[in-house]
Amino acid sequence: MSMIKVEEVSYVYKTKYQKIEALKNVSCNFEERKFYALVGESGSGKSTLLSLLAGLDLPTQGKIYIEDKDISIMNRDEYRLNMSSVVYQAFHLFPLLTAMENVMFPMEFKKVPKKEAKEQAQLLLKKVGLSDKIYSQYPQMMSGGEQQRVAIARAMASGGKIILADEPTGNLDTENEKLIVEHLKRLAHEEGYTVIVITHNTQVAMEADLVFRMCDGYLSEVKA
Repeated sequence: MSMIKVEEVSYVYKTKYQKIEALKNVSCNFEERKFYALVGESGSGKSTLLSLLAGLDLPTQGKIYIEDKDISIMNRDEYRLNMSSVVYQAFHLFPLLTAMENVMFPMEFKKVPKKEAKEQAQLLLKKVGLSDKIYSQYPQMMSGGEQQRVAIARAMASGGKIILADEPTGNLDTENEKLIVEHLKRLAHEEGYTVIVITHNTQVAMEADLVFRMCDGYLSEVKA
């Protein structure tokens, strides 16, 4: 089943002096239970496409459908809150919250009772391979790999089935890179997520079910 459909999408950045075509007639599908990689040089349009998939902006032309619903007529705040999450290279954990509190945050924001949120956060942290000794630690006390796994658990806590990851292994060593990729693949293949990862890392891209390449705003399929 297609979770996301992108149909002839173009996006133009306008400044006072020029227009920049960041995306040009991009069309593709992203299905549930699949792990995708989006590759290309800096400035090729990858991050622009990811921001549109995250509902942070709308295409200049074309349509994006989420479960066959036009994102332009959806409540995009609710979409970001309930259906999709973004995982960043720099982790973006709340520095004054513990690992447990970071994962509980999106559930408490949605008024989930604290006891239930805590129980669910524990399950999610275990799913990403973190032991209970991490639960009470603050981000600065954790390794990069541990922080990124907390960030993935927090993304899962939103309850949505779309995870968009922008260079999620960019700040990690090889061992932690492998762990993060394994967790993202498992979420796609075993738990029904649609996982889309921007990466410059060839090894990460090789693990994907399908690779799309961006070049000068155009999208092409590399590997099926």
